[in-house]
Amino acid sequence: MECPTAGGDAEIHPAAVVAAGARIGAGARIGPFCRVDAEVELGPDAVLHSHVVVAGRTRIGASVEIFPFACIGHAPQDLKYDGEPSELVIGSRCRIREHVTIHPGTRGGGMITRIGDDCLIMAGAHVAHDCQVGNHVILVNNATLGGHVRVGDRAIIGGMSAVHQFVCIGAHAMIGGMSGVESDVIPFGTVMGDRAHLAGLNLVGLKRRGFEREAIHDLQKAYRMLFGEEGTFQERLADVREKFGGNDLVEEVLSFIQAQSDRALCKPKVARGG
Repeated sequence: MECPTAGGDAEIHPAAVVAAGARIGAGARIGPFCRVDAEVELGPDAVLHSHVVVAGRTRIGASVEIFPFACIGHAPQDLKYDGEPSELVIGSRCRIREHVTIHPGTRGGGMITRIGDDCLIMAGAHVAHDCQVGNHVILVNNATLGGHVRVGDRAIIGGMSAVHQFVCIGAHAMIGGMSGVESDVIPFGTVMGDRAHLAGLNLVGLKRRGFEREAIHDLQKAYRMLFGEEGTFQERLADVREKFGGNDLVEEVLSFIQAQSDRALCKPKVARGG
C-alpha cells in the first residue's frame, strides 16, 4: 500500500487513516482515529488530535491545532454544488476546536473558502462555503457563518450568533452573542439583537489594540455624525469625509460603506416616539 508523503519528524498514529497522496509537513502530528484524504496538505507542526476528519482539496497551514470531532473540507451544504474541484485554505497558527465544520468553496463563489492566520474557531462553530475570513478572527462557540460571508481582521463573532449569507463584517467589529446578522457591519462596529442592529463602536477592542486616543475620539464623532438625523445618509457621508477624512479609522469605515455589497448596512435602531 502506498504511503502518504510525510516530512521529517511527522508522527502518524497507527490508528489514523491517512490516504496515499496526502502531504504531511515536518513535525506534524496526527492522532488516533483521524482520517486525512488524499488531496489534503497539512503544514509543518500542525496537530490533529483524535477523531479529526480532513477531506477534499484542503490546505492547512503551519502550527494549526485541530481538536476532536472537527470535520474540515467536506462537500458544502449548497444544493448547487455539483462536485466541482473547489478548495479550502486555512492559514497558520489557527486553533479549531471540537465539532467545528468548515466547507470548501463552490463554482458560484470563486471556488475557494479561505481562513487567515491566528484565528480561533471555538467548539461547534460553522464556516460555510466561499467564506473569506481574515486574520486573528474569533468565532465563539456555535457561531455560524452562512455562505459567501466576508469577515475582516480581528473581528469577533459572538456565541450562538448567525451571520446571513453574503454579509460583510468589517475589521475589529464585535457581534454580540445570539445575534442574527442580516446586514453589513462597519469596521469597529458593535451589533446585537435577534435581528441585529448597530449598537455603537467596539471601544474596548479599539483601546486594547493600541489605537491612539485622539483617533478614537474622532471616530466617535464621525460615527455620531454618520448615523445622526440631519440630512440624507449620502449627505452625512460627504460631511464625514470632509471633516474627518484624514483619520485612518474613519477612512476605513467610509471605504467599507462605499464598497460594492449585496446586503444593506446595519444601522442603529430608530427611536420610536411615545
